[in-house]
This record gives sequence, structure tokens and C-alpha cells, in this order.
Amino acid sequence: MNTMELNRPLTPATVSRSDVEEFLFLEADLIDTWQLPAWLELFTEDGVYYVPSTDVDADASPDNNLFYVADDHFRLGERVKRLMKRTAHAEFPRSRLRHLVSNVRVTGRSEDELRVSCAFITYRSKDGITDSYVGTGLYRLAVRDGQLRIKEKRSILSSDGLRPQGRVSFIL
Repeated sequence: MNTMELNRPLTPATVSRSDVEEFLFLEADLIDTWQLPAWLELFTEDGVYYVPSTDVDADASPDNNLFYVADDHFRLGERVKRLMKRTAHAEFPRSRLRHLVSNVRVTGRSEDELRVSCAFITYRSKDGITDSYVGTGLYRLAVRDGQLRIKEKRSILSSDGLRPQGRVSFIL
């Protein structure tokens, strides 16, 4: 797997914004190149991936709100397996993706995790059409075995809805 190699001990207290940026750039590259099994390895064993619907608060819970995606680690693994198969009709042939990540900020830090926000735009080209998905990424990152890992990824779309795109069949 492509992992970040750092030349110093990594703890939540020693992680810099630059370290976080490199990690988010790695994540984007793994998704864009459809290395989804390697992308899944970026998550902790209890990691979750959320894409709430555009009409709920950013901190809403998937327990009592509609989410486009609300995957625990098991479901996320199943999503990755499905997307990697030729029988994933919504993504075969695979979309061409390009994730751009900017405005990375470490917004909180505790002894076991970091809270991070960023702006993103994801371009998806398929069947001669290119759609844009713009939003905010909210992360809870942990350090496991000296490496950054995702405990929670929440992709908050900035649009009023999924029109004209209509669906999210790939990883934001």
C-alpha cells in the first residue's frame, strides 16, 4: 500500500497541518486511481464514512436522518468490493475521478485524535458528461502504529441536492 513515510514519531500532538495535507492528498490519489482496497486501509477498524443528504445539518446523525451514505467499516468494505467488480453497473466502466483538496485546517486535537476540515471538489467524468461535487470534508483522524488513519470521514455536499448528477455511486 502507498503510505506516508515520516521520519519522526507520529502522535496526535506532533502531527502538523502539512502531515494532514499529505495524508488527504494520498487519500484523494488512491480514490482517483481506483485503488479502493488501499484506500480502505486508511481507515481504523471502527472507521465510518458518511455522506449526509444536503438538507440536514453537518453534524446530523445517520441514526435519525437520511444519509446518501452511512457506512461502518464492514459496509465500507462491502462497498469497496462491489465497486471493484465488473458487475457494479453504475461504475462499470469506471468513472474518471479527480479530487481536489484545499483549505486544510486542523480544527481540534486531543490525546487520541485530530479533527480536520477541508474544502473539496470532485470531478466525475462518465459517458461524456463531467459533473462537479463541491463540499466540505470533516475528518476525525487517529494515529495507529505511527500512521494517520481515518476514524470518521464526513463529506458535506454544498449543493442544494444531487441534481443534475442524481447519484453518488463512487467515493467522494
